[in-house]
Amino acid sequence: MDTMKGMKRTCYCGEVTLEMGEVTVGGFTQRVRDKGGIIFIDLRDRTGLVQLVFDETTEKLVFEKAKTVRSEDVLIVKGAVRARESVNSEIKTGNLEILVNELRILSKAQTPPFEIVKDSKTNEELRLKYRYLDLRRQPLQENLIMRHNIAKCAREYFYENGFLEIETPMMIKSTPEGARDYIVPSRVHNGKFYALPQSPQMYKQLLMISGFDRYIQLARCFRDEDLRADRQPEFTQIDLEMSFVDVEDILEVLEGFIKRLYKEILNVDIATPLPRLTFDEAMNRYGSDKPDTRFGMELTDISEIVKNTDFAVFRDAIANGGSVRGIVAKNAASALTRKEIDKLAEYVKGIGAKGLAYVRWVEDEPNCSFAKFLKDGELQSILSALGCEKGDVALIVADKDKVTLPTLGALRLKVAKQLDIIPDGWNFLWITEFPFFEYDEESGEWLAMHHPFTMPMDECIEYLDTDKAKVRAKCYDLVLNGVELLSGSIRINDPDLQQHMFEMLGMTDEEIKLKFGFLVDAYKYAAPPHGGAGIGLDRLAMLMCGCDSLRDVVAFPKVQNASELMSEAPSYVSEEQLAELGIAVVKTEE
Repeated sequence: MDTMKGMKRTCYCGEVTLEMGEVTVGGFTQRVRDKGGIIFIDLRDRTGLVQLVFDETTEKLVFEKAKTVRSEDVLIVKGAVRARESVNSEIKTGNLEILVNELRILSKAQTPPFEIVKDSKTNEELRLKYRYLDLRRQPLQENLIMRHNIAKCAREYFYENGFLEIETPMMIKSTPEGARDYIVPSRVHNGKFYALPQSPQMYKQLLMISGFDRYIQLARCFRDEDLRADRQPEFTQIDLEMSFVDVEDILEVLEGFIKRLYKEILNVDIATPLPRLTFDEAMNRYGSDKPDTRFGMELTDISEIVKNTDFAVFRDAIANGGSVRGIVAKNAASALTRKEIDKLAEYVKGIGAKGLAYVRWVEDEPNCSFAKFLKDGELQSILSALGCEKGDVALIVADKDKVTLPTLGALRLKVAKQLDIIPDGWNFLWITEFPFFEYDEESGEWLAMHHPFTMPMDECIEYLDTDKAKVRAKCYDLVLNGVELLSGSIRINDPDLQQHMFEMLGMTDEEIKLKFGFLVDAYKYAAPPHGGAGIGLDRLAMLMCGCDSLRDVVAFPKVQNASELMSEAPSYVSEEQLAELGIAVVKTEE
């Protein structure tokens, strides 16, 4: 095998220009085309491709060596840059080629299990098993480079705005954060465990108590929960915290970051301030606390109009404290056939609704699933309230609001995707004033919707003990095209209020001390008003790259069952390791 001795790369493949004269480039072989008297090799690195040429002017030994090159071999070559006869407009260097005078094959490749091409048809499972080969493909390389650039922009922006990057521990005390902890056994403290952080929440609050004022970290976080396309068990947060601030100060800093990021990375101008909706407004208009606002189809409450109809489904829902609401798919009557509407009815039943009423208006007279229960003029009143016209389809759900709103929110998104009416764009939206408590009908108790350090809105504190339904939180989410990108809040800095919050959550003094003792003690020494947020870097990169899955922007991702196909993690460990940790594994039957 050749060595690099005496040859030093002078530029990347995708950055060669005609003005360079002689260059030395290195990379992987993308393709070899042997035409007999002339050989073309496409050489690839992370910046792109360049065409190498070996012809009758090439030294014989070099030409013969070029004949032995195969796909994915690693080469370094020296040669003269010249204009290309047939220009390839698909690649950056399509107007030039390198006439090679020196070639070294640094490493020979076996035939890979799949072809390393831009649009691979190979199934994802095989590509994840050989992830190091999959990562050679241009789309994944471009995604990871963009992710790097997003992280770089974040650091630069927050540094310029007075934030200090401070690392927080990876092995911490297990505390309730909302998901299961990954736990790490301690050899030294036999029988005790560390937890991997679900977020650096308490540590960043302690940094504010320590006086660091503005903290930033690209923090690794871990949650042992079921995976989805936009979720991994380990993920990265652009994590920040600020002192002497309220909600407006934090949103202003974050909007500045979004504006800078999109201009720098995508050359897109994002208009600020970003739109805002309260939680109640978002739920009532879109049926979701992370609505996609790139299209209309908003929810309409028709309860007042139908409360006295003879249709018991509507009447009973309202009598039980619920509502009747609908959405209208404009000009969709031909696409949403009766068969398609039946499928949508099964879909809403699968997510908790009792059924789906509809009006499909194709002919002169609308086809209404509940027409026989209506008196003269009632259908027209319903259609008028919904804004439903000839050619449209109205879809209606009746139940308690906790069913009606999210059901129509999910249905709205499903129908929009089915009709392909969601335009491209970057629709950012702040959701504010979330409820502080959520009523659990099974237990009959009010449960906290957020972590226990979240500050109630000032005007709501008086209702903490008397009317929990009225209490709203000083927290905020940033939503982009229906995806939650960021979540944050103002934190409680009054130890008495914090103690009261713990007690309201049903925690005893012993539990408080056991789980949060060090933070409670820290508050006794005074804490400035503070708040912060965590931005999902992986989700942000996924959306900016136009990907459908987080796996496309993570170098070595996990799959649905939280395993990594390439390294076969997780794996068993030796009995000796377990014995040293004082752990016995009890195998359960599957």
